[in-house]
Amino acid sequence: MSRISVRGFAVASATAVTTVGAVVGVASGGTAQPASDNLEAAAADTTLLAEIPAGRQTQVQVASLTQQAEAQAAVADSTAQKSAEEAARVQAAKDAHAKKAAADKEEAEAKAKAKAEAEKEAKEKAEREDAKERSSRSEIRSASAFAPQSSYSVSEVQAMARQMVPGDQFQCFSNIVNHESTWNYKASNPSSGAYGLVQALPGSKMASAGADWQTNPATQIKWGLGYMNERYGSPCGAWSFWQANHWY
Repeated sequence: MSRISVRGFAVASATAVTTVGAVVGVASGGTAQPASDNLEAAAADTTLLAEIPAGRQTQVQVASLTQQAEAQAAVADSTAQKSAEEAARVQAAKDAHAKKAAADKEEAEAKAKAKAEAEKEAKEKAEREDAKERSSRSEIRSASAFAPQSSYSVSEVQAMARQMVPGDQFQCFSNIVNHESTWNYKASNPSSGAYGLVQALPGSKMASAGADWQTNPATQIKWGLGYMNERYGSPCGAWSFWQANHWY
């Protein structure tokens, strides 16, 4: 590489604006005012530029300014890239926050919906149970609707029970009566004093359902159903206990 090109690139590579300004000032005939720290460099650059033939000075100056512009453009590009990356990071954080907020809202709405459905189901269940209980009580009171007879067959007693016991509880009630008295409303246990279809102990307990407890199956059914509901919640509850203990 020639001396001219070496010196030219030395000027072009200068990064201080004051130094470049000094070179340009000398080339145009002006007086350069470099900073005190750069006086020596400015003097050297001035000497170098003076050594370059007049026809090449403009070319060197243009090359210097072009290189400086390219350096500034590279810095600007780097700054723009960093700004873009920071903007992307901030936007990603905003998007993540918005996504989490949406997920939290969706979860809260789902929980609220589930809670509402559970409360609705519990309310409907309570209403069904209340209706069933009212129906059961109504059926128990209907014992007086049966006209008294001198005697009753098993089928007649079972027909009474079907009319008095809720349909979903009849089989459980029937299972207990089958084991306790085989549907004999006059069944008596001499050793314990148990009496009737449900073997009330003592049999006189059934007087709370009617004075004719000894002869009227409907009165015995009424008392037995009330006893099972009060103590076990239902005939099926009483039957479950009976299966485990063989008494109720």
